[in-house]
Amino acid sequence: MSNHDRADRTAAPGSSLDAARRTRELAGAAGGGTADLLVVGLGATGAGVALDAAARGLDVVAVDAHDLAFGTSRWSSKLIHGGLRYLAAGQFDVAHESAVERGVLMTRTAPHLVAAQPFVLPLTPLVSRAQASLAWAGFRAGDMLRMAARTPRQVLPVPRRLTAAEARHLAPSVRAAGLRGGLLSWDGKVTDDARLVTALARTAAAHGARILTRVRALSLGPTGARFRDELTGEEGEIRARAVVNATGVWAGGLVDGLRVRPSRGTHLVLRSERLGALPAGLHIPVPGETNRFVLVLPQGDGRTYVGLTDEPVEGAVPDVPEVPETDIGFLLDVLGSVLDAPVRRDEVDGAFAGLRPLLDTSVPGAPDSVRTSDISRRHAVLTSADGVVTVVGGKLTTYRRMAQDAVDACGLTSAPSPTAGLPLVGAAAPERLRDLPAPARLVRRYGTEAPAVLALAERDPALAEPVLPGHPVTRAELLWAARHEGALDPSDLLDRRTRIGLVPEDRAEALAVAAEILSRATPSGV
Repeated sequence: MSNHDRADRTAAPGSSLDAARRTRELAGAAGGGTADLLVVGLGATGAGVALDAAARGLDVVAVDAHDLAFGTSRWSSKLIHGGLRYLAAGQFDVAHESAVERGVLMTRTAPHLVAAQPFVLPLTPLVSRAQASLAWAGFRAGDMLRMAARTPRQVLPVPRRLTAAEARHLAPSVRAAGLRGGLLSWDGKVTDDARLVTALARTAAAHGARILTRVRALSLGPTGARFRDELTGEEGEIRARAVVNATGVWAGGLVDGLRVRPSRGTHLVLRSERLGALPAGLHIPVPGETNRFVLVLPQGDGRTYVGLTDEPVEGAVPDVPEVPETDIGFLLDVLGSVLDAPVRRDEVDGAFAGLRPLLDTSVPGAPDSVRTSDISRRHAVLTSADGVVTVVGGKLTTYRRMAQDAVDACGLTSAPSPTAGLPLVGAAAPERLRDLPAPARLVRRYGTEAPAVLALAERDPALAEPVLPGHPVTRAELLWAARHEGALDPSDLLDRRTRIGLVPEDRAEALAVAAEILSRATPSGV
């Protein structure tokens, strides 16, 4: 067996998504039959709905006008939160749900993608002793959430206090003058939010779901949707016994009477060498706020993210949100409050913004006095007068519970959801992941499929070359994405299957390589 054959055969059975499968399954979905469930939207929630329903034995069609994780699900902080912020706000049910779902991801469904991330809160002169005491109490409460969720401390360590020397060791770029120590806490971090969505979609496909990107729902009804194939311009109808609208901030455009208040969360992208070695992330308190922080998030790929904002967005919802200079200035100001040398504007290599789909529960005509940062992150499952189910609100961490509730609301089956114990493509026990014959970086991105990605490069040494100098992603990873992960064009490869596109200059340099890889990628099985 050649390495090429071994790579294809090692992909999880039935999970490979490619152009040929899309064409075949779209023709079948529009061929006049009736599926059990049509899901519109393939972010984390929509892909989670498709997986939940398919795992219960339902016939599922899931569509997205663009690509997997095209919207909010690729713009997060890459954190799997345990709910500490919601505990501080008195939202105990949301906090507990978040901690439980974090534990599910870290220990059962995606331990290859989700791991513990340490954070240091530097106790600078700007952090009063009262603020430090409040933060420490919060971190201890967060550890109680971890225990209540039964997440082992071997998976998520306990918080502790740091001396000034320990804090500087974990955060060497922090200003030493006046530093009196630090607080070390832990939370979950996903290697890549878009890769989590890809794993969800592929796992759903392995259970028989038809995952169809570049298929735009033009209108929804209780028995299906009118659609347009964005690749050919052809229109048709997909019929189903039930329909779930999982389009996030765009949900109100498909269902009447639904009000969503988008909130913009902006992150900066810095070259990691600008901040030096960062064994841990940073929690930086926002001046004047008691429960709000700017986070410094090292990514392990030569980049570091700094975020995030929480600003209301008015008007039409764009496909790709723009980052205003006011957001960049705010983040640089807060970051500079703790650094030896503040980051200049021209040292920001990229920026991205995501729109949180917060459910607007305000009374029409009432004063709009509630900040988006104060709106609950509880999710809601709503059924319209004509029977379309919409799931909205929530956050990345709780996608699985949102999906479960949405499928339950459809009333198609009495079978319980199995997804709390259903490993995603690539998942395995930590000891098996450690023993895989592949670099740790690939294992963190592909899990048990990492040796198959590596085999592509072993067969053709040119594929072992990086896509661009200084970035770890190889050409083999792009080829794998085209053959198995449903990537159809260079944007899919650079902006979602990898994160090269977050830095505009890097994206421009890598476009030719991405186009070359797509031209040589033949669909699996053809």
